[in-house]
Amino acid sequence: MRMQTVGAVNALTARWARALEPGGNTVFTAAGLWPLLALLADGAAGRARGELEETLGVPAAQAAEAARELLAGFGAVGGLSAALGLWMRAGLPLEERWAAGLPAGTQGRLTGDPATDRAMLDRWAAERTGGLIETMPVADPGRALLVLASALALQVTWRHPFTEHPEQPATGPWAGRRLRRLSRYSARLDRVGVVAGGLTLYQVGGDAGTDVYLVLGTEQAAPGEILARGVAAATRAVRAVPGAQLPEGAAGPGVRVTTVESARPEPVLALSTVAFSVAAEHDLLRQAPLFGLAEAARASTGHFPGVSSHPLAVGEARQSAVAAFHARGFEAAAVTAIAMQPGGAPPPQRHRVRRIDIRFDRPFGFLSVHRASGLVLAAGWVADPEPPGGTAP
Repeated sequence: MRMQTVGAVNALTARWARALEPGGNTVFTAAGLWPLLALLADGAAGRARGELEETLGVPAAQAAEAARELLAGFGAVGGLSAALGLWMRAGLPLEERWAAGLPAGTQGRLTGDPATDRAMLDRWAAERTGGLIETMPVADPGRALLVLASALALQVTWRHPFTEHPEQPATGPWAGRRLRRLSRYSARLDRVGVVAGGLTLYQVGGDAGTDVYLVLGTEQAAPGEILARGVAAATRAVRAVPGAQLPEGAAGPGVRVTTVESARPEPVLALSTVAFSVAAEHDLLRQAPLFGLAEAARASTGHFPGVSSHPLAVGEARQSAVAAFHARGFEAAAVTAIAMQPGGAPPPQRHRVRRIDIRFDRPFGFLSVHRASGLVLAAGWVADPEPPGGTAP
């Protein structure tokens, strides 16, 4: 994956995060949306093309190639499956150059019958996400002339599983609730970092080259700002002070550094967090300017002559996403759709060692990041953790 494209996708992730409405749990993926916008930009004209180009962060003339490279690059991400789908009504002419740029096996047909098309689209979403997303996020397939969709499904297994136990906090925003507390111990102090201004990140190492970052900000900071700053820190755009360099005492949100006696000479990094399962539905046209779709959604004229000679406008743009974090691993999935409509043993001696305790005991964010490229695959916010009795991935 080209670094320019990765940077553009991550920039959209950060902007989307900052635009999140305050509230409860959420999860989203700009990585699933960006290729769709890029393919549309390649076939757009006029102001719609300009808006999409600005949102993408790459020239519209290069957008389709960047989308194809990104989609191909998903295949190199261990544990990630990705798919692109295009469905169109019979008789809708597609421009040959635009259609030729789509992956093989992408195209299907819409019948115009809402029930038939709904069943077909839902089946595709479920099959491409392993059943994590059961419904294609298109509200009215009967009106659609063309549907362009992507599906991403990620499964990560922790290299070192957590220990799980039920807990009922006595203080804090989750006081009195029964939670699934997850804990682990490590000597890798570099797993934690603190960014100036009050932001803590903990990197949970996954198999196959994808990590999940837990992100905790100050109690006064907005969730969207915490997530956006987390993107910058997790992708090394801003510096986080590593655990070995943190001062003693309260060194960052949820972080306390002490010196303790230990039977082993290694430092101790103790993490305490909670299991969670989150799901969200996003109507992207509610924030159309954020995604470069304000002009494209105007049905008074067509905006995509490079896609079809038939006038087309964006009638729907939606995303369904889920994520789960448990003792053994992490999984996330998203389907994004844009519909076009017409208009060991102790040694004998004792040691003084550094101990860092990190507690995620109030709402926090999370990011799944491909280690080699730095691409943020999914992001979200946990306001309501999972109670005992949930199902691990």
